[in-house]
Amino acid sequence: MKTFNKTALILLVLFLSIGCDQVTKAVAKEHLSASPRLSFLGDVFRLEYTENTGAFLGLGSALPESVRFGALVVVVGGVLAALLWFVWTSQELTPLSTLSGSLVAGGGLSNLITRIAHGGAVVDFMNLGIGRLRTGVFNVADLAIMVGGGLLLLGSGIFEKPREEGPAEQVGQSAGLSCSASGASENDEQE
Repeated sequence: MKTFNKTALILLVLFLSIGCDQVTKAVAKEHLSASPRLSFLGDVFRLEYTENTGAFLGLGSALPESVRFGALVVVVGGVLAALLWFVWTSQELTPLSTLSGSLVAGGGLSNLITRIAHGGAVVDFMNLGIGRLRTGVFNVADLAIMVGGGLLLLGSGIFEKPREEGPAEQVGQSAGLSCSASGASENDEQE
């Protein structure tokens, strides 16, 4: 990927993911913080305001504030800086991998900005589910992180079906032979 195109893609994704997340968090804080939960699509989608002092699904919220700050600001900030540096400087990344890494970094940076600006808490306001089976409450930054991670998995080839070789191909390869389109082996052609 050309450096200019790569830089433009990274900056665009960071700007959009951080910008959309920060705007939606501000709107949620203004309009949802004092209102009851709002339900849509037969309660499949909910809007409900919460402030999360922990990580994903509130993990670590009971830890002392100094430990949470160290883990969720210092360590996460360092990991995000390393990820962004890798995405920016790596010459080996495909456009999809660059997009994926930028989404993860953008979502993480936006949550980090919110955490620093709001005394260690992140604003969450969306919830999906059917009946009692529900996600945790999340935000747009979390969506960016999940979409980036999903795209990274898709682009890694982990879901591709391995190519199966027939018995003849396996025997020929183990003997060091390969067949041409005419069916003759390379050894036959050299004689």
